[in-house]
Amino acid sequence: MSNRYVVIMAGGRGERFWPQSRQKRPKHLQAIVGESTMLAQTLDRLSGLVPAENIFIITNCEQRATVLEDCPQLRPDNVVGEPIGRDTAAAVALATVLVKRQDPTGVFALLPADHVIHNAPGFQDVLGSAFEAAEREPVLVTVGIKPTAPATGYGYIERADIRTKLDGGRPLYDVKRFVEKPDLKTAETYLASGNYFWNAGMFVWSVKAISSAFQQCSSEHFSLMQSMEQGLDAGKSLNTVLEELYPKLEKISIDYAIMEKADNVVTVESDFDWDDVGEWPAVARHYEPDAKGNVLRGDVVTQDAKGNIVISSNGHLTALLGVEDLIVVHTEDATLVCPKDQAQSIKQLVKTIEGTARYKTHL
Repeated sequence: MSNRYVVIMAGGRGERFWPQSRQKRPKHLQAIVGESTMLAQTLDRLSGLVPAENIFIITNCEQRATVLEDCPQLRPDNVVGEPIGRDTAAAVALATVLVKRQDPTGVFALLPADHVIHNAPGFQDVLGSAFEAAEREPVLVTVGIKPTAPATGYGYIERADIRTKLDGGRPLYDVKRFVEKPDLKTAETYLASGNYFWNAGMFVWSVKAISSAFQQCSSEHFSLMQSMEQGLDAGKSLNTVLEELYPKLEKISIDYAIMEKADNVVTVESDFDWDDVGEWPAVARHYEPDAKGNVLRGDVVTQDAKGNIVISSNGHLTALLGVEDLIVVHTEDATLVCPKDQAQSIKQLVKTIEGTARYKTHL
């Protein structure tokens, strides 16, 4: 059996979770749900599945030091900071080079750093099946999340016929197509058909399979991989190589660059709980509300208030009186107050703050 690796993508800014999420300590480095950071929870779910020395984290230069503090069990060389963000296709190309230099025959999973999954044994079982599929043949494996509602905020995967049965009887499906975030009516159709999964951005493939996919579908990224290896073979440091090559790359996701073009994409269906937790209202799904439907974390008092999400840190007392359906997030140096139905506009609010004199101290 090939050596198994995991590469975690941890470079986002988490702007929708401002003011708790900041540039140097964004969503995945915050305890948005639970008592430990999202990244630490992701690592905990991998315990026993792959050894710590086989786990890589791709972040950015600005966050690398904080990631190292949060993940002391990892080798520092396995935490790599991108000099500039170039979306997930570039991150996968980099991941492929990192794993290949450890084991050219290796198989690796690519995982986001900031998802909520409570059922760790179920997660490991599904990921084990995905590893098995990628070891059997040169396919690009996705983990499909069985939809529980007609969600309009996720991309979808349409499955085709069963390709084979994996050990334990789990079916491996061919993928017919990827589809973008649908409107509600379309999402309801997807849910009723039973042939669609949510696309969680979790992938497993061999070094050989994903390298071949880059060669066939994205020559720019394949050239990047070759140039990276040549630079490293010539004795250059990884940081030097990335600084030379990364800024030249097109910014494009792995979905657009590879997955929607490749003809060897397959999927395994998950049977664990999963939540992308993309904005503050989603946090309410993971906490028991009070009698008035308020979700409260920290030192909070409410009176004649209902349906609110309130997060107050550092022992600061936050009190709500006579208000409904608000998001209130208090941190040491910033406070957010907004209606829950305006949560998607927080990212734009952060851009507004970027244009003020408060930029460096509050982002």
